[in-house]
Amino acid sequence: MTSQTALIGVIVLVAISFDFLNGFHDAANSIATVVSTRVLSPTKAVLWAAFFNFVAAFVIGTHVANTVGKGMVDPSGITVYVILAALIGAIFWDLITWYYGLPSSSSHALIGGFGGAAVVHAGWKVLILAGFRKTILFIVVSPVVGFFLGYLLMVLMANIFHRQSPAFINGIFRKGQFLSSALCSLSHGANDSQKTMGIIVALLVAGNQPAWAYRGDSKDIAWWIILCCYAAMGLGTMTGGWRIVKTMGQRITKLRPVDGFCVETGGAFSIFMATYMGIPVSTTHTITGSIMGVGSITSFSSVRWGVAGRIVWAWVLTIPASALVAGLCEWIFTLLGWQ
Repeated sequence: MTSQTALIGVIVLVAISFDFLNGFHDAANSIATVVSTRVLSPTKAVLWAAFFNFVAAFVIGTHVANTVGKGMVDPSGITVYVILAALIGAIFWDLITWYYGLPSSSSHALIGGFGGAAVVHAGWKVLILAGFRKTILFIVVSPVVGFFLGYLLMVLMANIFHRQSPAFINGIFRKGQFLSSALCSLSHGANDSQKTMGIIVALLVAGNQPAWAYRGDSKDIAWWIILCCYAAMGLGTMTGGWRIVKTMGQRITKLRPVDGFCVETGGAFSIFMATYMGIPVSTTHTITGSIMGVGSITSFSSVRWGVAGRIVWAWVLTIPASALVAGLCEWIFTLLGWQ
């Protein structure tokens, strides 16, 4: 085994570790509502979510992975050390926001780190602006879509069940949340795992190991990459980032089973739509937007907008902060002659 091959193997392990951290950090996307409404205990909720995170490997394509691997940075600006710097930047930001209980985007941290490291290595010209514009646009679009889908679903449920007793409604939607939380976990695993898949493919191509990246002569991503990424995401979700679960499930607004159903269903369909279009959106942004939409149906003041404002600031800072850390790492690698 050559030193280059060993290095690539180490960076693959770092990428899979990031995917695990992504699941850990973003477990709240899948389980916050179902835990806060007490439909499932925390332990059962993370097991339920982890299962559907992994199942997504067999029912969703790889459109998002192709966007991240080929549509963000020109191959001329990618080296194995650029990938390593990108992962360090993303992991750093995930740990900081987890510590403070802020539901930021692991996806945007990875993309910001990727872009920041590539720019330091080869200049601004290597960025594929169309890919970044689309991703940055959906920082705004995805929570807005989540907000309105959650809001509209709540209006629809209110009109359908307005003559029923609260006990009857709670009984119906406690069961409904099993389905909606499964959809939410499926969409979360589908979109988020693919970003790490795209990074690993870019790493293997940059390291002159394309045979490990694809299945035979096709451009289909190798199964070992798909299964490793989805398994890491599921295992990360099983550990649960409880600080963020508390923020999303309790601090933004108070949720009942019907609210949880609408949050999860609205968020899931928003994410599925973006995944089908190959857009690496933030599942955190989308679900948080849906929670705000559902919370505001009772009254605008029922949403704790101060908490929401701190979350939005974390969203705004994610790409530049992770890009800065990744760029600094790449600069250090260059000084050390690691290219």
